[in-house]
Amino acid sequence: MTLYSAEHKNTTLWYRKPAAKWEEALPLGNGRLGAMVFGGVQEERIQWNEDTLWSGFPRDSNNYEALRYLAKARELIASGKYAEAEQLIEGRMVGRNTESFLPLGDLLIRQSGIGDSCSAYRRELNLDTGIASTRFQAGGSDHIFSRDMFISAVDQVGAIRYESKGGGSIQLEIGLRSPLQHRTHAEEDGTLVLHGHAPTHIADNYRGDHPGSVLYEDGLGIRYEMRLLALTDNGQVTVDDSGIRISAAGSVTLLIAAATNFEGFDRSPGFDGTDPSGICRERLQDALRYGFEQLRSRHVKDHQALFRRVELQLGLPENGRSIAALATDERMEAYREGREDAALEALMFQFGRHLLIASSRPGTQPAHLQGIWNPHVQPPWNSDYTTNINTEMNYWPAETTHLSECHEPLIQMIRELSVSGARTAKIHYGARGWVAHHNVDLWRMASPSDGRAMWAFWPMGGAWLCRHLWERYQFQPDLEYLRETAYPLMRGAALFCLDWLIEDVEGHLVTSPSTSPENQFLTEEGQPCSVSAGSTMDMAIIRDLFHNCIEASQLLEQDDELREEWKAAVARLLPYAIDDEGRLMEWSKPYPEAEPGHRHVSHLYGLYPGSEITLQDTPQLAEAAYRTLMSRIGHGGGHTGWSCVWLINLFARLQQPEKAYDYVRTLISRSMHPNLLGDHPPFQIDANFGGSAGLVEMLLQSHLGAIQLLPSLPKAWAEGSVRGLKARGGFIVDMEWMDGMLASASITSTHGRICRIHYSEPLAVRREDGSVVTTGDQLSFETVSGMTYQITLAAHGGTVNKG
Repeated sequence: MTLYSAEHKNTTLWYRKPAAKWEEALPLGNGRLGAMVFGGVQEERIQWNEDTLWSGFPRDSNNYEALRYLAKARELIASGKYAEAEQLIEGRMVGRNTESFLPLGDLLIRQSGIGDSCSAYRRELNLDTGIASTRFQAGGSDHIFSRDMFISAVDQVGAIRYESKGGGSIQLEIGLRSPLQHRTHAEEDGTLVLHGHAPTHIADNYRGDHPGSVLYEDGLGIRYEMRLLALTDNGQVTVDDSGIRISAAGSVTLLIAAATNFEGFDRSPGFDGTDPSGICRERLQDALRYGFEQLRSRHVKDHQALFRRVELQLGLPENGRSIAALATDERMEAYREGREDAALEALMFQFGRHLLIASSRPGTQPAHLQGIWNPHVQPPWNSDYTTNINTEMNYWPAETTHLSECHEPLIQMIRELSVSGARTAKIHYGARGWVAHHNVDLWRMASPSDGRAMWAFWPMGGAWLCRHLWERYQFQPDLEYLRETAYPLMRGAALFCLDWLIEDVEGHLVTSPSTSPENQFLTEEGQPCSVSAGSTMDMAIIRDLFHNCIEASQLLEQDDELREEWKAAVARLLPYAIDDEGRLMEWSKPYPEAEPGHRHVSHLYGLYPGSEITLQDTPQLAEAAYRTLMSRIGHGGGHTGWSCVWLINLFARLQQPEKAYDYVRTLISRSMHPNLLGDHPPFQIDANFGGSAGLVEMLLQSHLGAIQLLPSLPKAWAEGSVRGLKARGGFIVDMEWMDGMLASASITSTHGRICRIHYSEPLAVRREDGSVVTTGDQLSFETVSGMTYQITLAAHGGTVNKG
């Protein structure tokens, strides 16, 4: 039985009209370049970003006075003077804001000669090919116009193809603009060039497009360039400083390249050797040698090598055929009104994978709050890396959805943060190792940002990021990676944590000052406050990091003495506590909550993404976590896109499938734009990534040393199939299920490790030759790297062959 078939891939977003606003445009990217395609008829706008175009330059963001006040802050906290400690921290121990991710510019295309109306309009984004298309019939004629666009990771260019069928010719006026300081000019070879200079800081009154703005040829800000080349079939092309004009063409190909002079987080862009103009010229020349069809073929092959690793079918194919005839925004409207659409939920999952492929590739910057897409000079929260949940959530699906390569930019950022963070650890806290706080930018700022302590003072960012280093090893158990990359970085973060911990009056090790990200409690005087000692999240992150470092050091046979320090520290860490209402406590004491429905559920880190709280091993804590969730939800929690998807993952870990599914529906109904981009509001991309991760967590879990098949399968997905999910230990998992029960599965071993499988019914495991390896509901068997093992219900028969 095969539920999945190629004709029902359900991997296309499509619409009957152009995007009316940015949040309706369709996102393309190659990890370095991003574009939002509006699909206009007479006027098309394509908004561009480049991943290193930020404000700022390398500078020391550390607060050299902070360490002087640390002991005083700890004294105030120990005396219960929390509000005074908070005031001291905000006045003396925080830093400055991050810099901003900036828009590159707009490609504007006006098409004339097609009349004022059109019919048979369709714009779409094909997730399987990574190509955005627009098709329409010119009003009152048989002329059909089309355009296809992609951004190639292989060739590092964007390509747009205009075509006409039925006799109509193509007439275009094309221009480039940017909200930053810039100029445009034409070169002798017909290239239109936009070049400019990013500001060293974004102030409230910055106007890069002001007539009086000066383009500085020297200085500290990043220089950038965008180049556009037009090729036609039999058409006429005119290029001057204002733009490109094309007439009487049967087809038009536009090639776009862009680059900055950014060379590294610690190198000033004003004094390096990177030449954006030379980079763009070279990329366009290379692209010209291939031509559009070859560029397209090379792009599709590269994209599908990642995207096609996972296929997902939720529900029976025939159940989704009628609703799939609706445009995506129409499907979403029907979904909001209560209509079932498991295929839309699968589309949401695959869209998240597309976004990660498009915004995070080896050698690029990691995906930030908006991925790689941002039209604003002053973007929400600077479009930075917010490491108290959002950046980590972006990468929750990287391993499980078989996109390990897309994890690499985050790992590289952690490497770089360990350098800047070592200075911050020493200057701010007199500590070894390295630290990061809640905001990071292109320049790898590791110090606290400015503003309230409730978000700015949170030195656990580096320790949380280290979970991604360990997760990468868990899914791909390569000792060389652990030895050369993961463990040295984890070790540095754990050294900081050892020095950051202090002993409380009961002899426990706690953090102080401590916050629970962006949340507050009420002091005895009824005053909202964020600063205390030993928040539950701090303790959970540090415990998690120490456990992982202990295991890594044992595997590598390194740091025997340090390992004993970590073990001793773990034994003394402040333990979890449960309040009088049976909920997991967020702080070290049962303070009243200032906002009972707060969007963060930081104290549940140990349930997800951590694995310390489990139904199997810590049932009391799992029950307390469940009560915590229900309390938060009862007071309005989960109201932002990313917090909604955190609930999906948490309920999946608690094996509450219907509650997890409720928040899948909530996510799509309430927290997604018509183009499926996550809506905080405003747009944030973490909901997309966290949503994809949550869907996997409902179908497959592997955090307890065993592969759990269909651990949180809701009734709405009683039938389905999936191919290509990854499990810890080095395994690739395919599954089909019917009537809510596993029908069959296959597990491919990538590293030859022991495989353990748990399921609610006894299973039989067979080798490729059909011989039975083992049976039972809790299985353990040796594997051979590269071999695939077939899994069926044991009731289907089979006798164990020990040979």
